Amino acid sequence: MEIKELKVEVFSLGPLQTNAYLLSLPGVNKGIVIDPGMNPQSLLKRVKDMEIEAILLTHAHFDHMAGVDELRKLKGCPVYLHDAEADWLTNPNRNGSAKWPELGGPIVTDPAEYALDEGQQLKVLDGVVLRVFHTPGHSPGSVSFLYGKHLFGGDVLFKNSVGRTDLPGGSERELLDSIHGKLFELPDDTIVYPGHGPRTTIGFEREHNPYV
Repeated sequence: MEIKELKVEVFSLGPLQTNAYLLSLPGVNKGIVIDPGMNPQSLLKRVKDMEIEAILLTHAHFDHMAGVDELRKLKGCPVYLHDAEADWLTNPNRNGSAKWPELGGPIVTDPAEYALDEGQQLKVLDGVVLRVFHTPGHSPGSVSFLYGKHLFGGDVLFKNSVGRTDLPGGSERELLDSIHGKLFELPDDTIVYPGHGPRTTIGFEREHNPYV
């Protein structure tokens, strides 16, 4: 299968500096968005004149989904989320926004239109096929998206760190299983685009990450 060149733009959104990613093909005014977080104005401005095919959520913690409502209404695009968190978009207790009212109060939006699952292949952007990995541990429905050497992993693996597991539905054992059993099976030069902080590579984390 031909691997097309992928343009990846990152937007650091909200008080938790959550990374939202806009994926597109060079020269094509169409894209998909991964994890539109809080205060998404910079992202919304960027996509104002673009067609957005879909919103993909690595998981449904509030800092990753707070911008879903605005973006979905602006662009009329569907949302994809793992079924383990199917009710999190409508429930501020589950998505965590009710727990930290100082960050803006309860956040809700309509349920996702489509479910994500292990091994699924999402066909987007005229020939880009994203492979879906179910990578629980940070949250029960956490997923990672792979295209070529691009891995969008949400809050599973960070540069020199890993996702927290002390939130409801978190599991340190599952997180380490996801990292070792799935992500670390990928080639060393796979670029990891995390939910927070700078990008890294699988090889660097396998060799240097003190938490795995």
